[in-house]
Amino acid sequence: MTSYEWTVNSEQKQERLDKFLTQLEEDWSRTQVQIWIKEGHVLVNDKQPKSNYKVEEGDIVILNIPEPETLEVEPENIPLDIVYEDEDVIVVNKPRGMVVHPAPGHYSGTLVNALMYHCKDLSGINGIIRPGIVHRIDMDTSGLLMVAKNDKAHESLVNQLKAKTTKRLYKAIVHGVIPHQHGTVDAPIGRDKKDRQSMTVTDGNSRDAVTHFTVIECFEKYTYVQCELETGRTHQIRVHMKYIGYPLAGDPKYGPKKKTLDINGQALHASVLGFKHPRTDKFLEFEAPLPEDMKILLDHLRK
Repeated sequence: MTSYEWTVNSEQKQERLDKFLTQLEEDWSRTQVQIWIKEGHVLVNDKQPKSNYKVEEGDIVILNIPEPETLEVEPENIPLDIVYEDEDVIVVNKPRGMVVHPAPGHYSGTLVNALMYHCKDLSGINGIIRPGIVHRIDMDTSGLLMVAKNDKAHESLVNQLKAKTTKRLYKAIVHGVIPHQHGTVDAPIGRDKKDRQSMTVTDGNSRDAVTHFTVIECFEKYTYVQCELETGRTHQIRVHMKYIGYPLAGDPKYGPKKKTLDINGQALHASVLGFKHPRTDKFLEFEAPLPEDMKILLDHLRK
């Protein structure tokens, strides 16, 4: 354990505790400091404060940084399709079928296992199981993910997601022929009371969710669409498209019970990802081509 102690001076008084601590060390993000406060690693005058406590002149602030937990997730030499990488961020094109981070039933073969082999410096804000992971896409969804290499970058990317300033476009093939070119689904999403493993549109215990879609191409019984996320709820596109009557092709959870097309998992691909670089503030945008199975599926539908 590493310990620090400070005495608040007259210029620092009335500063929020989390901001006060963040300004003392360049490598500490505000999110990480808030976690330390919540877990009881920060004392003010020998008492446990809250993050919004405003420090007073003469306050004795002590921070005890715990030793990092041993990460039991093993690095694995799994090939990665890295679209971009620098000292702060990595952008990865995840294949369909790969789980993003370890979870019950999936402790190996995940994107995190591969990232840990590829690089040693990943942000620790999300804990020992999800180092570097800023946002997720489902196992059977392919496409672009941004990964943070340090806590400052992680906090910047998370804040951009919260502020809805990132750009996230998905390509999808859905059941049915959508009769109009554009649409917006603005419907709150929460846990399905009848099936705790699924999400649903509901007013109870839910969060706002907004998806914009544009029709790219229509077929006899299917539509090829582009979806843009304004929010990022669990299974958002899958739930919203089912809600308006156009579930994703191949979706084992939200689609028709009878499988009609030859694709493993939902026909959904995170094709475009854009964000401001955490260090330079320059807007970066990346695009990943459709996976081969979706290309084959589209060719089949065109014929």
